[in-house]
Amino acid sequence: MRLHAGSLVMVHLVNPTEKFWGVLEALEPVGVTFRGINVDMFEEWMIEISRRTAPTLGLATMFVPLFGVEGVFLDEPVGEVESYTQRFERRTGRPISAVLGIDDEADLGRPS
Repeated sequence: MRLHAGSLVMVHLVNPTEKFWGVLEALEPVGVTFRGINVDMFEEWMIEISRRTAPTLGLATMFVPLFGVEGVFLDEPVGEVESYTQRFERRTGRPISAVLGIDDEADLGRPS
């Protein structure tokens, strides 16, 4: 599986050292554009979504110059460890595509 626009990814930044989860918008020689949330806030955001109330947290669209990016990784399970997407869907009982407003789940970078 390769990274493409619409893939669910983890973006690791160099300075400041931060990690984000979200939807890849573009990966270009100059940088990365994605719509995401800091992984430190992911759990709280997931709880808000599962309560089905108006969330106070959400994803923000960001551009990060390539020199600020340590790595971009597909959000996929590793052995028995769930991906963030799998964890979200299990905990909230909702498909991530519905919450993010993405119609085609095939575009999420999931293996077929």
